[in-house]
Order: sequence, then structure tokens, then C-alpha cells
Amino acid sequence: MTTLTPDVTPYLGQLIGFRRDLHAHPELKYEEQRTAARVAAYLEALGLPVHRGLAQTGVVATLHGRGHSAANPGPAVGLRADMDALPVQEINTFGHASQNEGRMHACGHDGHTTMLLGAATLLAQKPDFDGTVHFIFQPGEEGGAGARAMMQEGLFERFPMQAVFALHNWPALPAGQMGVRVGPIMASANRFEVRVKGRGGHAAQPHAALDPIPVACAIVGQLQLLVSRQTDPLDSAVLTIGKIEGGTVENIIPDEAALYGTCRTLQPETLERLVAGIERIATHVAEGHGCTARVIIKPGYPCTVNHAREARFMGEVMAEVVGAQQTHTDVLPAMTAEDFGFMLEQVPGAYGWIGNAAAGQPGVNLHAAHYDFNDDILGLGATFWDRLARQWFARGMGAA
Repeated sequence: MTTLTPDVTPYLGQLIGFRRDLHAHPELKYEEQRTAARVAAYLEALGLPVHRGLAQTGVVATLHGRGHSAANPGPAVGLRADMDALPVQEINTFGHASQNEGRMHACGHDGHTTMLLGAATLLAQKPDFDGTVHFIFQPGEEGGAGARAMMQEGLFERFPMQAVFALHNWPALPAGQMGVRVGPIMASANRFEVRVKGRGGHAAQPHAALDPIPVACAIVGQLQLLVSRQTDPLDSAVLTIGKIEGGTVENIIPDEAALYGTCRTLQPETLERLVAGIERIATHVAEGHGCTARVIIKPGYPCTVNHAREARFMGEVMAEVVGAQQTHTDVLPAMTAEDFGFMLEQVPGAYGWIGNAAAGQPGVNLHAAHYDFNDDILGLGATFWDRLARQWFARGMGAA
């Protein structure tokens, strides 16, 4: 069976225009109404049956290979892209900059969505594969656990598949390079809140009060020891306090101060140890200064752990598309988090990276206010997805 990928060139102009339109009209988690409508219309124009409404704004389209149908799907593979934007005020001034105040595609989900639409275009042009492809367009990746929400509403029951794959643009890699690894590729992430309760008073009479602000500061310092002195140096963990609240004006000691942070690890047992340490340190430091502390843990995303067989396969397809010298099959894991980890807990699969940095230039960090997806890799991403799906069937990867 041939695995030759159709030429993406005739579709590049349309794909670039689509991506820039999404960038100009970003929508936050579970608000992706316009985005979902545009995605659905594109897929319907290809003749694909489209299901809308999973996790409010999710879209799933299905393409059956020749000889297959809903009644006889054969082996099935899922390809997933995320659609939501971030609450970031864009500072770019190009023509397709965000038109929505305080919202921006600062993580490249507009590009992920467009690459997958390009793959649907290519596969639909030549559906000579032995099985079924499900194209999953997911809402709410940025803190909304959209992957889990789609699963809870029956994603894998309504659209059974033997494997699922996803791809994220990666500014640390030059355009034309790709990467993957077996095992954890992104970290788990829990959010937490520490509320330190003291007793307010006048700033000139601190002895008559219990000032929660220096106590909160002491907790911040002590929490860092959980990583530097209580985590194996060969393990990976990050604990960050990203927000501190307390007080109203400079001459009043407040009753309460609050800390907000995240903790990230590549191993579940390390995360459990960090969570227990946060509760222990916050409680005891506060008590040592006559205050109290209440710790609120907000479970987040699990580690994104690639399955060995699927990750090796993904790396082999990357090498076919960009060449072995441009493929990294053992990239270092990142301490960022991804809700695709939920999907990999239920279905075998792998998550990879596609280089986004323009030639000769350092990539702009994800979530930065001046980020933009590199349109030069849209064709590469679409071609990669097409090749991966065709090879998955050609190699019998879905066989029992």
C-alpha cells in the first residue's frame, strides 16, 4: 500500500489565510464558538461528517479510508489539535494581530488547528488507507482540561481509536526540526493557594498585630527548599509562587495574605511529596509566628507520558518527513504541562514537537505577548500528519 503524501503546496495560501484569521479572532477556553464554527465549516466542505458540542465547543470529524464506513471503520487513529487562546494582550502590530482585547493566540493553537485542517485536506484528497482517521479539535487546553471534558462526554466511546497523537510548536527548535521521546515529555502541574491568617492593625504598632505579610514571605522562601533540598537532583521539579496578595494601603497591617503558585514534576510520587511538603511548611511556619495557614490544592494536569511503541513510531515518521539529522528522538522533557496527558492515560499514543523558530532567529517564547506562529511550518505540519496517518495504517499499527 502506498503512503505517498499529496502535495500541500496548492493549499498553503488557504491555510495561511485561515491561520491568520484565527489569530486575529482569538477565543478563550470554552468560548471558541467562532473558531469551532469555522473549523466545522472547513471540514464539512471537504465532505467529512462533523460532530460538534463535545465539551461545549469541541469538534470531531471522521474520514473513512476506501472500503470503510461508520458500520465498518476498521482500525482507527486519532489526531488532536487544541483551539483556545490565552488571556494575553497582544503587542504585535502586523495585520493579523488580535482584534479581541486581552485575548491572544500566544501559544500557537491557531497553528495547531490549521495544520490539522491541512492534514484533513491531504488525506481527503487521497483516502486510500485501510481504516479511519478521527480529527479532534479540542477546546480549553489552557487551564480548562478540555481533553478530560471531551473524554468525560464520551470522546473515545463515540469515536473508538487504537491510538491518538498530538503535536505542539516548539520555539526552542528551528523550523524544519521535530522532536519526541519515550516516556514523560511534559510535566504534571498542580496549582495551590496558601492563605495566611493573622491579625490586622496599625503599621506603626506591629507588636499589637500579627502581620501575615512577612509570614507569607517566610513561607515563600521555605517552600523553595522542597526542590533544592528535598528532591533528588536527578529528578525534576519546579515550584513557583506567581502571585502574592495582601493589604489595602501602606499604613495598615492586613488580617490576611495569600500566595498562589504551581508545582510541576515528571513523576507522580514527586508531586505527592511536594504537595505534602507545601501543607507541612505553610502550616508550621505560620504557627511559628502565631498565625495560621490554610492550604488549598487544586489538582491540575497529569504528566504527558508517551507510550514507547507510539513514540518510536512518531519519531520514525518525523525522520521520514524532515530527515534523520533534523529529528530528535530523545528530546529533554519540558516542565510545562499539557492536558493531552489525560488522553494518554486512556489510549496509547504520543505527543511531539515541531520547530517554530524562523531561520537564523531565536524563537519567541510561548505565552509571550509578541509571539506568533511561524506560517512557514504549516505545510510541514500538515504533511507530517498526513504521513503519520498513512504509515500508521500501512504498518498495521492498529492490528490487535
